[in-house]
Amino acid sequence: MVLSPMLIKDARVVDERGERPGRHDVLVDGGRIVSVVGRGTRGAFTGRPEQTVDAAGRLLMPGFIDAHSHADGAVFRPDVQLALLRQGVTTIIGGQDGVGFAPGDGEYGREYFAAINGRHPTYAGGGVAGLLAGYDGATALNVATLVPAGTVRFEVMGRSTAAPTTAELAGMRGLVASALAEGAVGLSTGLDYVPGVFADAAELAELCRPVADAGGVYVTHMRGGYEANSAAGVDEVLEIAAATGVRVHVSHFHAEPAVVRGELARMARSGADASFDAYPYTRGCSILAMPILPSELTVRPPDEVVRVLADPAARARLRAEWFPAIAGYASLGPDWPSMLTLAHVAAPEFDWAHGLTLAEASALASTRSGVPTDAIDLALDVLVASRLEVNVVMAVQHERTDAELAEILALPGAIGGSDGIFVGRHPHPRARGTFARYPELLVREQAAAGWAGVAALTSGRAARRFGLGERGVVAEGAIADLVLVDPDRVRPRASYASPLELAEGVDDVFVAGVRVLAGGELTGATPGRGLRRSPAGS
Repeated sequence: MVLSPMLIKDARVVDERGERPGRHDVLVDGGRIVSVVGRGTRGAFTGRPEQTVDAAGRLLMPGFIDAHSHADGAVFRPDVQLALLRQGVTTIIGGQDGVGFAPGDGEYGREYFAAINGRHPTYAGGGVAGLLAGYDGATALNVATLVPAGTVRFEVMGRSTAAPTTAELAGMRGLVASALAEGAVGLSTGLDYVPGVFADAAELAELCRPVADAGGVYVTHMRGGYEANSAAGVDEVLEIAAATGVRVHVSHFHAEPAVVRGELARMARSGADASFDAYPYTRGCSILAMPILPSELTVRPPDEVVRVLADPAARARLRAEWFPAIAGYASLGPDWPSMLTLAHVAAPEFDWAHGLTLAEASALASTRSGVPTDAIDLALDVLVASRLEVNVVMAVQHERTDAELAEILALPGAIGGSDGIFVGRHPHPRARGTFARYPELLVREQAAAGWAGVAALTSGRAARRFGLGERGVVAEGAIADLVLVDPDRVRPRASYASPLELAEGVDDVFVAGVRVLAGGELTGATPGRGLRRSPAGS
């Protein structure tokens, strides 16, 4: 791809260091920022670039980095690229929650996270090196990846729920080290998912040793459901950090502000180098099987699980022995059928249920069939018909207010992450709204941060934390991943009721100096690449 000189004129330049006084002209060439010069000042650019983009006083900010994304496979789709770019996102970090496509042939990630990550259109092996190479020049955005510990465990131990042998542990540690050498930015775990739920802290610490040696980050979906249970998850994080010295990052830290502040303070007192990501919504989203079925069942192949769920005797045992425990979950509680909304159901015969809670869907199923159906039977019927490919939006017992969300996001350790899932007809709005909601909430509505604070949250901290090269600033020599933001218009349009609406207020986006969004539409350019971990370079 030939990179021609481009001038972005009349921009307000903002990054995490603050806003430069006045308006500026920014010259980009060779994929990097060549100069940032005040308009009308001595040294202002006077040449004739091949392209000129009039910022018209909009904010020119470093491209946003989604530090927790499930668009690993979906990012090749034009609709997904448009949804991300309309929020100003120029880089995503995948391989989250311990389950991903690489290493291996990608089959476990496609199988277990079918309702979260979907399928990857090209990857069928080649490890992290092969996965990252597949993004080079093939998408409008950049993609970095973590090495998922659950996928690593599956590659070495299959579906075993036992502790690893010495040889198995060495094999897993070797896969992690190789993935880091190939460019992974760290290690992820999903300790409420399988097989990660079967890994204890000692096993995880061993996998974190090569991460610490490489300067990567241990990123964890903590064990135990967050909210009031967050302290137990942090205990394990601290045990791993103390044993290895690895830098740690808590995924989607959802809890009351006092809990988040308290646990971050406890990690700091312990000496752990810790950060976290959070999205500006209270409700979560996950595969339906995770909160409502035992891990010892869901670790089995999907066809086996489906046979169990279709068996009346097995259903009766689950109803009597397992489902009563769900009422005790800190995040759900006894009203769980009213708190789980069907976002993606693969089975076409249940297409009518999208957007309904399990309670609503079971009531409608009873009416439609004339046969009484409760939420447990409805949930199991949907899982059987969909071969487990079902995801749900998950409410919590105590929803955060906007002020509380802003308080969490304004904390100095916060990094922007949408946890965005692009699978489903009625998905969580965070996939299409998070990075437009951040400035709307923090700057315009709650006055909890200025634009420099938004730049730190959405770009600067992630670039440094995950070693994404010379990104995250608007400065001479930096890679020209840039976004023009209308500070008065930027907002999400996606909502729980209408989750597919695109954000507004970001109409022009540049990746490596190439305009990938112009006037709110894709240009068709694909300068994105797989980003290899590199603290100083690209």
